[in-house]
Amino acid sequence: MAGVMARGGPVVRRRRTMNEINMVPFIDVMLVLLIIFMVSAPLITTGVVDLPSVGRAKQRPQSVIEIVVGLDEKLKLKVDKGDPTAVALPQLVSRVREAQKGQADVPVVISADKQVKYESVVKVMDALQRAGVQRVGLSVKQGA
Repeated sequence: MAGVMARGGPVVRRRRTMNEINMVPFIDVMLVLLIIFMVSAPLITTGVVDLPSVGRAKQRPQSVIEIVVGLDEKLKLKVDKGDPTAVALPQLVSRVREAQKGQADVPVVISADKQVKYESVVKVMDALQRAGVQRVGLSVKQGA
């Protein structure tokens, strides 16, 4: 290493270490990523959920048991479009069995407003499934 002679001997010049971070490469990478995301964002297709379509029954069942879940999560039981009677979830299965009158093929339809929590409907479906009720369906509204 070349040095300059001073009175006391050779002088060695040292470079001081730099304590700053060079931001230029970081900014370059960020700008490239920004451009890539700006170009690719319009090309991304939005997710489309294919919901099952509602089929038409060939023949309406003779007897239908309907369970109505209200906004306050209270249950009402209607048999063959009769007057609804209030029922609690623990007694629901026994009341449905009584309404089926020993015929396991009588369908049970659950209807609820769209503002009712999904959890409430699932609780009703779960109770009926655990009790072995075979034909459980959900009521749908056409054209809405």
